[in-house]
Amino acid sequence: MPDTTARSDRMAQLRDQLGLTSIIDVHTHFMPKRVMDKVWAYFDSAGPLIGRRWPIEYRLDERVRVEMLRDFGVRAFTSLVYPHKPQMAEWLNGWATEFARTTAGVLHTATFYPEPGAAEYVQRAIDDGARVFKAHVQVGGYCPTDPLLEPVWELLEHKAIPTIIHAGSGPAPGRFTGPGPVEELLRRHPGLVLIVAHMGMPEYREFADLARRYPGAHLDTTMAFTDFSEEHHPFPSAALTELAELGDKVLFGSDYPNIPYPYPHAVESLIKLGLGAQWCRNVLHDNAARLFGLEEQQAGLTS
Repeated sequence: MPDTTARSDRMAQLRDQLGLTSIIDVHTHFMPKRVMDKVWAYFDSAGPLIGRRWPIEYRLDERVRVEMLRDFGVRAFTSLVYPHKPQMAEWLNGWATEFARTTAGVLHTATFYPEPGAAEYVQRAIDDGARVFKAHVQVGGYCPTDPLLEPVWELLEHKAIPTIIHAGSGPAPGRFTGPGPVEELLRRHPGLVLIVAHMGMPEYREFADLARRYPGAHLDTTMAFTDFSEEHHPFPSAALTELAELGDKVLFGSDYPNIPYPYPHAVESLIKLGLGAQWCRNVLHDNAARLFGLEEQQAGLTS
């Protein structure tokens, strides 16, 4: 069991330092137990989509993991689920609906896969209250411009519901990863709200360029800038100016619980970029509060 008290205290110190009462984490994973167990087993095996040793820091009971996030000062978080094969997404969506119903603070999450009927079950998920979707191009092994997904993207663009998309080629490239397919998707659907996971690691600058060019394109910080990621996929120091200019389109994500280091390290890594307290406040809370329509009364400077 991690030293939760010390880490909670550290998170409180970091929030005080920045003048925040809470943070919003747009990239956390909660899944059916048997799915999460398989995910953890894959990480343990350092499978080809991982490519390196990756110890899970928060391998804990689901409710313990939820309470730990709250102790860290996280007021809203996601339950990112994703399928790796057909006829799996709708079942995951049913589980996520129940999880959102019984878990305070969770942003009701859903997912999809390129298969017949995807638009219909995506619409049902929206009717059930889904506020964010997850698309995992690397694990799913599909192209985001697959014709079977066209009605899904049309629906999500029309509803202005964000999708967190893992499309970067890290930690290991997939057949359809990289900025090219995402650029084509945004060209077809310029109003789509996309949050590119992991800052698009390692194609940081290419995905940042998409965020500049398309109004609905955003980035999440998941695992970027941490010592673990900098070892293999360092963020280019020359791009920090560009990152500062994108301050209103960057959202905090952690990948909790599947991270190989303590949770506070992700926040510390953002602060160490030297982009200022206001930039950090935007990333850690205000941008997500605005994008997801959350009340902002808990944000801002402490008196």
